[in-house]
Amino acid sequence: MSNAGNKEHARREAAAKIIAAPQGFKICESCGSIVVQKTDVCPNCNAYRFDASSAAVIAQAELLAARAPLSVEHEDYN
Repeated sequence: MSNAGNKEHARREAAAKIIAAPQGFKICESCGSIVVQKTDVCPNCNAYRFDASSAAVIAQAELLAARAPLSVEHEDYN
């Protein structure tokens, strides 16, 4: 499996875990990242407004699992 294939598989696995327990996560209202409930500031964009509704978390997890990553990741700088 290629590196891109591994990332896609990892995204689908992460989405499945989030969908199974959406109450443990919330969505950054600025960048759309899914973060754990205890997060106070988004690690990706430093925003502090979140949507913690389970329905929104599930919908966002499904969306993110179905598309290619759009964010610049730490690995991209190496």
